[in-house]
Amino acid sequence: MLLIGGFLIFAASDVVLALMGRGAGYRLETMLDAAWTLGLALVATWVDGATRPAGAGSRGLKGAWGLLVPAAATAAALGVLILGTRLPVSALAVALAGGTLVLAVVRTQLAFRQLVKMADLRRQALTDDLTGLPNRRALYADVPERLASRQDGHSALLLLDLDRFKEVNDSLGHDVGDRLLVQVGVRLSTHLRGRDLLARLGGDEFAVFLDNAGRDQAVAVAVKLRAALAESFTLEGIALQVDVSIGIALSPDQGDDLKVLLRKADMAMYKAKAARSGHHIYMSVDNSHGDDRLRTLEELRIALRDDQLVLHYQPKIDLTTGTVHGVEALVRWKHPARGLLYPEAFLVLVEEAGLMHWMTEVVLEKALDQAAVWEAEGRPMTVAVNLSASSLVDADLPQRVIGMIAARRLPASALMLEITEEFLMADRERARAILTELSAGGIRLAVDDFGTGYSSLAYLRDLPIDELKLDRSFVIPMADDLRAAALVSSTIHLAHSLGLRMVAEGVEDADAYDALVRQGCDHAQGFFLSKALPADVLDEWLEHRRLESLPV
Repeated sequence: MLLIGGFLIFAASDVVLALMGRGAGYRLETMLDAAWTLGLALVATWVDGATRPAGAGSRGLKGAWGLLVPAAATAAALGVLILGTRLPVSALAVALAGGTLVLAVVRTQLAFRQLVKMADLRRQALTDDLTGLPNRRALYADVPERLASRQDGHSALLLLDLDRFKEVNDSLGHDVGDRLLVQVGVRLSTHLRGRDLLARLGGDEFAVFLDNAGRDQAVAVAVKLRAALAESFTLEGIALQVDVSIGIALSPDQGDDLKVLLRKADMAMYKAKAARSGHHIYMSVDNSHGDDRLRTLEELRIALRDDQLVLHYQPKIDLTTGTVHGVEALVRWKHPARGLLYPEAFLVLVEEAGLMHWMTEVVLEKALDQAAVWEAEGRPMTVAVNLSASSLVDADLPQRVIGMIAARRLPASALMLEITEEFLMADRERARAILTELSAGGIRLAVDDFGTGYSSLAYLRDLPIDELKLDRSFVIPMADDLRAAALVSSTIHLAHSLGLRMVAEGVEDADAYDALVRQGCDHAQGFFLSKALPADVLDEWLEHRRLESLPV
């Protein structure tokens, strides 16, 4: 205010002097001198105050009042020019007034450009760089106002997380993953109302805020969005299937604060992911599930560090000779409080938390240690270990695995690696490079859960595969379904025509066993033969089986 007052007094004094004209002359010790002195005093006082710290509120006030300075100068200049058309005004005053107007125009243009730039920066700050959607900051700027202005209606917050998106990044690369996210954003946008807010929160996580939407409307939107994403996305010539888990929090039922709604939608989303239900509406009991998840995750890290993981081994039987052909290593968690946990209780969390690489290393080390024990006892046994897609993007994997085998003085045939069809169809070139190097090192390779993927069978010709493992979903219904039996038979013949061995999983009764023998299947595993056993129990089982086979 002091600076503005000083400038206004200067402007008024200059205008009066200009109006006096040249004829009147200038005389000392007049009111003009007093006015200029007062203006200087006000400016000096402002300078002294400006050097001292000021709060945000005072800075904003100065900025607002500061707009009056160019406005006042412009008004004074216009006044001089207008009066100059009617009264005698000095040429100097006219020139100064004209210069002031020119400077005002220039300053206005600069101010306009600055405003446009600030608006653009603000828009960028509220926009996701990759997808062009509103970002988390925009969500926090918009939704609280909507919640506060809502009268008696309901609203809903949906939190969307793409399932297994990490595998797309790992197998196809981050560039393809980014392009997939852009397409997902476009597809989601086309299935929402104009007043609904869609934001990308980061990674593969999106949020949708629905105005005037209750429970039924929120569920309907969740179902619609899942259906929209179920249609495949084509990238790099590959058709990608995307599924999504959606957590739903309702307002005002579950709160009117955005942070609270996000936290509850997040817990509901993880509930949907764990249950594979697609979507889940938050319930009060979900609080405990969220706490359990965080606790389990921390306990998993401790389990990996403190050697709480153990392996059980399920034998694979040669259907021609009845002998044990090898074993498959299956991980278990020996939890100090909850007892022995099976993979379905923790593997999803391991994958989501990015711990799969660490777990794979632990399982490989333990499996090869046991293979070395059997080798030293004169009972060599091939041990099969499952590898996830996230493990197989590591270009150093082949040399690391070969090094593990060499360190134990084992033959390469002591290890078989099982890979899912999903990895093979995701990135065939990368698969070819890694699997070819493993195969060149003497390590045998199998395709696990064969028949469950939706891919071209050309990879069986192009990749160095030794064995196919027919998924249990084909084997179990054979006795009651002639079409299932025909599929099993044709798949066995396909494998043999390509020079591959066929292993049937999920053999749970004598009828399935006998049918597989008749159809010429090479090997089988399942509960009918033996469940997965700890190494010492498996040794006893093998000894008992050997004694039973001896002639009486």
